[in-house]
Amino acid sequence: MTDTARPAAPQSPPSPATAVSRFPVPAREDLPPGLRERFAAVEERSGFLPNVFAALSWRPAEAEAFFALHDALMDKETPGLSKADREIVVVATSAANDCLYCVVAHGAIVRIRARDPHLADQVAVDWRKAPLPPRMQAVLEVAIRLAVAPAEVTAGDLDRLREHGLTDDDVWDVGAIVSLFALSNRLAHWAAIPPNEEFFLMGRVPRT
Repeated sequence: MTDTARPAAPQSPPSPATAVSRFPVPAREDLPPGLRERFAAVEERSGFLPNVFAALSWRPAEAEAFFALHDALMDKETPGLSKADREIVVVATSAANDCLYCVVAHGAIVRIRARDPHLADQVAVDWRKAPLPPRMQAVLEVAIRLAVAPAEVTAGDLDRLREHGLTDDDVWDVGAIVSLFALSNRLAHWAAIPPNEEFFLMGRVPRT
């Protein structure tokens, strides 16, 4: 240290709001009733509130729209895309976008819905070597391209998904899921949302 250098000012520990987001996090009682009810239901089901809920809640109208679109795309089963398949798309594309929050959070959901403690990690690190059926390999190939080089996606890419048995609705869902989570990935980076510690063990050890 030089004679003119001053010691760094002591840093106070981050507040819970700062830890969850770079932006304000409103008190639960200040949220609209619909969000409060949703948060309570998530906490009852999972045992904790995922940080993304708190982080997005400072813009309540946008949060409600985001969660509504999430539910419409993710909370359904079709012959071409199971709920686990949809989460696998999220993990693979979020890994391509370097989004720690979404890889960890949705990796936990993959472990639960696929009943496989290893698959999410395999998909996140190298989906090409993950033990996935040809249908999902084809889905991820197109999904990753849309996530990182969208202008390179062609009509032929979509046709190949149809050849693997996906309906037009399924094909649309692939694109919509990738697009929604491209938004989620970027907001998680923008707000520096950390994954909850609970996610790391979900689907790996029995729930207590």
